Amino acid sequence: MSESTGPRPALDLEAFPASFAWGTATSAYQIEGAVAEDGRAPSIWDTFSRVPGAIDNGDHGDTACDHYHRWPEDIALMKELGTDTYRLSVAWPRVVPGGDGPVNKAGLDFYDRLVDGLLDAGITPSVTLYHWDLPQALQDRGGWTVRETAEHLAAYTTAVAERLGDRVTRWATLNEPLCSGWIGHLEGRMAPGLTDLTAAVRASYHLLLGHGLATQALRAAAPGARIGLVTNHSTVAPASDRPEDLAAAARMDGHTNRWWLDPVYGRGFPADMRELYGVELPERPGDAELIAAPLDWHGLNYYFPVTVADDPEGPVPYAREVRLPDVPRSGMDWQIDAGGLEALLLRLTEDYGVRELYVTENGSAFPDTVGPDGAVHDPERTGYLEQHLAACARAVRKGVPLAGYYAWSLLDNFEWAYGYDKRFGLVHVDYATQKRTVKTSGRRYADVIRAHREATAG
Repeated sequence: MSESTGPRPALDLEAFPASFAWGTATSAYQIEGAVAEDGRAPSIWDTFSRVPGAIDNGDHGDTACDHYHRWPEDIALMKELGTDTYRLSVAWPRVVPGGDGPVNKAGLDFYDRLVDGLLDAGITPSVTLYHWDLPQALQDRGGWTVRETAEHLAAYTTAVAERLGDRVTRWATLNEPLCSGWIGHLEGRMAPGLTDLTAAVRASYHLLLGHGLATQALRAAAPGARIGLVTNHSTVAPASDRPEDLAAAARMDGHTNRWWLDPVYGRGFPADMRELYGVELPERPGDAELIAAPLDWHGLNYYFPVTVADDPEGPVPYAREVRLPDVPRSGMDWQIDAGGLEALLLRLTEDYGVRELYVTENGSAFPDTVGPDGAVHDPERTGYLEQHLAACARAVRKGVPLAGYYAWSLLDNFEWAYGYDKRFGLVHVDYATQKRTVKTSGRRYADVIRAHREATAG
C-alpha cells in the first residue's frame, strides 16, 4: 500500500455553487445492527454472513455500529462536521419483514424518528430504498431472478413513501445495482453468493425494472419527491493498443458502465452486451419505458479506475484487470485516481444528458488506529478527499451540474465481504466499546465545508 495519495491540491471551493450539498453516507446493514429487534426479519446479508469463509474473520452485521440505538449520537457527529445532508438507506426487512405482505410499524417508526432527528438538526435526509439487504423470504422465492421481486420493491416503496414522504424529498431507488447483479449473482462475492450468468443477467434486468416500478410508486405516493438512481462506475482503459485489448476495454465498459446506464436513459440494453451474455432478457411490453422513467437527479459512486487486457479463457466479459505498477493504492488495494471521477462526471453530463448530479459515494479505506494522544491521524484519507474534491471542482468548471458530494462513509462500518478490517469512516468506531472518534480527515472535511460557506456567503 502506498503511503501517499499524491500531492495536496489547492481546493477551488468557489467553483461549487452556494447551494452545494455537503454530506456523508451510510447504509442500513453496515451500521444499524439490531438485526432481530422490533420485528426485523433476516436479509440475504444475514444469511450470507453465516456462510463459512464468505466474510473475512467470520464477521457479520448483528451489532455493527449499533446505529439503531445510537442514532442521536451519530446525528450529533454529523452536526459537528457541519454537513447539511445525510444519505441513509431503509432496511427492507425491517419495514416489510416478509418481503411482501404486512408492514412492520415498529420498523417504520425507527426511520420516522431518524428523519425527524435529522431535520431537527438542520440536516436534509436523502433516502435510498434498496441498498442490497433483500429480505431472505424473497430470496427463498427466487430473489432478483424473478419479476415478482421488482413488484414487491414497488409495494415496499409505497409503504415507506407514505410514511416519510411528507418530510423526505430526495429519494434514490437503488444503490449500485451492478454489485447486486454482477458481484452477487455472477462473481459470488456478495449476497446471495451465486455464480450463474443466466441468474445474473435476469437479476440485472429485474433490478432496473424494480427501479422503474419504484420510481412510479414514489411519484404516486410522494408527489413532491425528487427521485434518482445511484450507480457505481469506473473509467476503463486498455492495457495496450493491441486490438484485442481495445476490444476487451470496450466489453468491460459495457459490463461496468453502459449496461447500467443505457436502459435508464432510453437507449435500451446494449446490443453488443446482450450478444456477449447470450441470455434472453425477460422483457415485457412497457418495461423499457418504465426503466427509462425520467429522473430528477443521478448519483455517481466512484472509487477506482480499471485497466484491462483481453482474456478469452476467463469469465464474462473476457477482460482481465491488469495491476499497474507504481501507482498509489488504498487499503482496499484499489488504484487511486481522482481523474477518473472527473471523467465520469463529464461522461454522465455529456453522453447521457444528466441535468443534476451528486457524488453519492466516494472514499478510501486505510488501516487507522487510535494514537497515544487519543486521536486518529489519517493523512492518506485526507489527501484522497482533497484530490477528489479538486476533481469535482474541475468538473463543475467544465459545466457538470454537480449539486452535492457525500463522503463515504460517516462511520467505520461492516464492509461487506471484508468485514470490519476495512475502515472507510471519517469517524473511527471502536467496535468493542462503540466509542466514536472524529479522524483528522473528518476535521479536514469540516474545514472544507466551513471554508466553502464563507467563500460563497452573500
